[in-house]
Amino acid sequence: MKFLKPFYIQPRFFYAGIGIVMLFALSYFIPPLFNIAQLSILILILFFVSDFLIIFIGKNKIEAARILPDKFSNGDKNQVKLSITNNYPILIQLEIIDEIPEQFQVRDFKIKETISPRKSTSIKYHLNPTERGEYHFGSLNLYASSILNLVAKRFTFEDGAMVPTYPSFKQLKKFELLNINQNSLEYGLKKVRRLGHSMEFEQIKEYVLGDDLRTINWKATAKKNQLMVNQFQDEKSQPVYSIIDKGRIMKMPFNELSLLDYAINATLVISNVVLKKHDKAGIMSFSKRIENVVAAERRSSQMHLILEALYNIKTDFFESDFSRLYANIKRHITHRSLILMYTNFETLDGLERQLPYLKAISKAHLLVVIFFKNTELDNLIKNKAETIQQVYDKVIAEKFEFEKRLIVNELKKYGIHSILTIPENLTIDTINKYLEIKARGLL
Repeated sequence: MKFLKPFYIQPRFFYAGIGIVMLFALSYFIPPLFNIAQLSILILILFFVSDFLIIFIGKNKIEAARILPDKFSNGDKNQVKLSITNNYPILIQLEIIDEIPEQFQVRDFKIKETISPRKSTSIKYHLNPTERGEYHFGSLNLYASSILNLVAKRFTFEDGAMVPTYPSFKQLKKFELLNINQNSLEYGLKKVRRLGHSMEFEQIKEYVLGDDLRTINWKATAKKNQLMVNQFQDEKSQPVYSIIDKGRIMKMPFNELSLLDYAINATLVISNVVLKKHDKAGIMSFSKRIENVVAAERRSSQMHLILEALYNIKTDFFESDFSRLYANIKRHITHRSLILMYTNFETLDGLERQLPYLKAISKAHLLVVIFFKNTELDNLIKNKAETIQQVYDKVIAEKFEFEKRLIVNELKKYGIHSILTIPENLTIDTINKYLEIKARGLL
């Protein structure tokens, strides 16, 4: 029975059998077809036995392995590689069914490949996870058949494997050098004119052509009898906290990723940029409780700590408690810091309920509230209304879109910075805001 377990009869055999049955039926009206039908059934049996012997004689005729990365990047294309070797002396047709993780809900995953005799090949396909966590693979099944394709033998490999899906670490490579690269304008980063001096004094040096005349030190100039200027260096090691709201308002999906996952991916990238700019990066998340806290530090293991904390963010999307967040910030963040708060407000009333806590936080820290545009409303506004119902829907959409702009103005009125962005531009807009704050010396 074990010998027959990997044995599969291919559809071609049944199609041929149906054709022979039809010949027998037609031979009732056309007698000469009876002999042709008898000959056809003998030929089919002969081919079937020959195909069976070719495919099933010998062991280890097909070798295969699934090569997986150490971890998947959430929201990005991740490559999976299949390495296959054909040890048959003939051309082999393969039907590959890889049991990919259940999170993808793909029921018809199938790859067809033809491999030359005694040759190896590599097959690559990509998976795009949309949630963090563990992704379990099943078996790798290969169905081998010859050119006759009457029977197939199943080969099974890689009985189970697990790959964790982390926040989008692939974006780190994309954005890592953009904050210092002059070509960063191509990616949407913008240069910001420096206003005034919010820098630490470094030394007095001789004036050279091109130095800012406003930095001339007249006392030192009089003493040395030549122009001397003050030289400054940017302030460093300033705390920057990314605070992620994981309440119900962050459950909204966009391109299969939730707003929460967009915020997590952006937090990973901005933390890396902060550390590259010699500042201290820290994170925390909140809903009913304050969790996943990583204190703002600048050390070699900081990115690893942040990555693990972001990976372990779990939520039931409860109502967010901003009062608890304010109390925690007041108790544990004692130095003036830049706070990047990822949340979402759909209405002005929703903001006003939390505004007292945001104002209290902004008194001690530089607060940037980051929330999202509803792209579905934008599409609804752009479309031409042709019915009364569509006119009604468009007016409601314009009202909600206008309230988003009112939220920005309301925050600005109290000196709270804000970013209103679409989810796919969240990372680049957050980096731009951080670089602007650094350039203007606001912190």
